[in-house]
Amino acid sequence: MSNFTLPGFDLAQFVRETLAEDLGEGQAGGGRDVTSESVIPDDARFAGVMSAREAVVVAGLPVAEAFFLALDPDCTITLLARDGDFVPAGSDLMHIAGKARALLTAERSALNTLQHLCGIATLTHAYVTAMRGAGGNPSCTLLDTRKTLPGLRALEKYATRQGGAQNHRMGLWDAAMIKDNHVAVAGSVGEAVRRAREAGVPRIICEVDELAQIEPALDAGAHHLLLDNMEPAMLAEAVRMVDGRVPTEASGGVNLETIAAKAASGVDYISVGRLTQSAPAADIGLDFKPL
Repeated sequence: MSNFTLPGFDLAQFVRETLAEDLGEGQAGGGRDVTSESVIPDDARFAGVMSAREAVVVAGLPVAEAFFLALDPDCTITLLARDGDFVPAGSDLMHIAGKARALLTAERSALNTLQHLCGIATLTHAYVTAMRGAGGNPSCTLLDTRKTLPGLRALEKYATRQGGAQNHRMGLWDAAMIKDNHVAVAGSVGEAVRRAREAGVPRIICEVDELAQIEPALDAGAHHLLLDNMEPAMLAEAVRMVDGRVPTEASGGVNLETIAAKAASGVDYISVGRLTQSAPAADIGLDFKPL
């Protein structure tokens, strides 16, 4: 089995709970795969190939492997790609052989996870390519956001890394991000940043949506400015005003058509929520292969 670990993520627990959900453990009549039990002989064997039916960036292949091994520890699995690889349509990702009932029970959970993570990685790759391509900025860095599915943040942010992005905050704990609602309650951008500094927060990101908010945020001690919903010309002016004193990040209104122009403004980062919020599942399948 691949040595797959992520900080704050328990792979064994994730696999166990996902399979339990699919099997209906704890529900009346649950705890079993009635289709495999009724259709597949107990001693039947299965061999199959998992393949990408479209071009994808691979992410989560070791997680998919873990589902099969959880139900058939003696199955034979050969991984034919690595996470982070860009593979063309028709590429084989995994060969697998083992107990038919167990592998078919694990199939959907393995595919759901892999399709979702590959979809995120592939969309992320598309954004990085657009951001750094013609008319863009090859030195700009793409960031993800906290717009993730509950319980899947570690995996989804892992997938964005495989697609070429960097992680923004992992959660509420690792940096302060002062947004418009915080400012509204605190009274002003400067006051909100000042309170975070006085509280000893080591990293303070401050959202500004007007050029007039830049100097108050910097004077109060912000370490990073999030330039929200600004058009490219306004972003360029904001970058000029900041003049390298802190990193700048464009956010809001970013899609594959707008990202290059926003990057060309000179910002250091661009954050995109739809990387995790709106990525379509990749087309990946597992097909029977006679032994």
